[in-house]
Amino acid sequence: MTRLLRGIYIVFIVLRFGLDELVLNSFEKPGLRLLARIVSIGRDLRAPRGQRLREALERLGPIFVKFGQVLSTRRDLLPPDIANELAKLQDRVPPFSSDVAVAIIENSFGRSLNDIFVSFERQPVASASIAQVHFAVIQDRNGSQREVAVKVLRPGMLTVIDKDLSLMRMMAAWVDRLSSDGKRLKPREVVAEFDKYLHDELDLVREAANAAQLRRNMEGLDLVLIPEIFWDFCHTDVMVMERMKGVPISQTERLREAGVDIPKLARDGVTIFFTQVFRDGFFHADMHPGNLQVSLEPNSFGRYVLLDFGIVGTLTEYDKEYLAQNFTAFFRRDYKRVAELHVESGWVPADTRVDELESAIRAVCEPYFDRPLKEISLGMVLMRLFQTSRRFNVEIQPQLVLLQKTLLNIEGLGRQLDPDLDLWSTAKPFLETWMVDQVGPKKLWNQLRAEAPRYAKLLPELPRLVHDFLKHRQTNSNVQLQQLIEEQRRTNRMLQGIVWVGGGFLVGLLAIQVFVRFHHFF
Repeated sequence: MTRLLRGIYIVFIVLRFGLDELVLNSFEKPGLRLLARIVSIGRDLRAPRGQRLREALERLGPIFVKFGQVLSTRRDLLPPDIANELAKLQDRVPPFSSDVAVAIIENSFGRSLNDIFVSFERQPVASASIAQVHFAVIQDRNGSQREVAVKVLRPGMLTVIDKDLSLMRMMAAWVDRLSSDGKRLKPREVVAEFDKYLHDELDLVREAANAAQLRRNMEGLDLVLIPEIFWDFCHTDVMVMERMKGVPISQTERLREAGVDIPKLARDGVTIFFTQVFRDGFFHADMHPGNLQVSLEPNSFGRYVLLDFGIVGTLTEYDKEYLAQNFTAFFRRDYKRVAELHVESGWVPADTRVDELESAIRAVCEPYFDRPLKEISLGMVLMRLFQTSRRFNVEIQPQLVLLQKTLLNIEGLGRQLDPDLDLWSTAKPFLETWMVDQVGPKKLWNQLRAEAPRYAKLLPELPRLVHDFLKHRQTNSNVQLQQLIEEQRRTNRMLQGIVWVGGGFLVGLLAIQVFVRFHHFF
């Protein structure tokens, strides 16, 4: 019943904001455009289409808002008016009441607002689908006053998200059962991944831990700033972090006027992404422009400022190595190796012909090499990749869904900053260097250094361990020999018994035969 009511509400919102008319009008066929005019009769659809789409997504809740955020970075796929409206979903979702925010903070700390903060700005500076942010001042453990940003979880989010996820699980089950691509697309596993990440985002202590980990990982890169977390002021519904000062990355003209090297900024974004993915296996997975700023401070001029760490992705060592090999082979245009890797990993059936898969991958990728982002039609690439994946039964990898989403964000960001950016040539040197580090002396040295404490403890014990092993092995050998001898004796006794019984049986038969003949003779 809950899923049914949620489904009815979604249909109502679609009709209320005329999204059906918007879709029909997007087609060029006169018949569909006529149908759009017919279905719009009696509804007030005078508001611009982008505004209607944005307001509908806001009404539908956080999952739909996040979908709009992803779309907002794809200006190559959307008309400018729609892209501009969806960009407002990045940090300008209508805020909830400041009184409610204060109540949540006081309830979390069990103290009044004035006892927690030196000062607190009731007017939020940013509001998104999951939380909103207020500026404040705290007194830290050293007695110093620090400017901070206070993130407060939007109330009632768990109920809305659970309803949407329940509906998505139902739809995934239908796709799994009814679609011929159900096994390949793994819809249930994909929804389960979204379930995990969305529920993680509702725990601000977990988000604070993500921020602290990313801050440690990025310390030596000198390309990005990540806020410090004040753990004494963090709870499940409230998170307090260092206030960061920067210009939103979407304000490219302002950044250019301030002297920021925009093409370098685009290249740095690619480097940050690949470093997080392949070096650390721990990456910011919500890198839309609302979460990215650029510092204009003298000591950190031109560096990225990362915000909002509710969604992060992780990769295993196997995933990192496999993906790096794929990317490296792809950048070298070694399509045969890409095809072989897909077979080796089990992403395609084992009986797939490598030469046919190689030819299909070449046909998709080759036309787009050595081209800047502005000349690449991502829609066409995705369509051809989808056709190829269906033809060769390529299985969806749920653990990589977040990575794929983030890669789309990064590519969209690069297109926005520098349409002339050559994504391939920017990423290729990084990946080749990373691969050398993984198989060369540096990797061996790092592994030895990491294992050194364990080896230091093990070495003094090694003679005793070797002695115990040899003694144990000798004892085991003696025991095994004794068991073998005993088994042989049992076998010999059994054979002797069989011989005696068999011999006695034959002697008995012979005696009976002699007795019968003797009796017949007389």
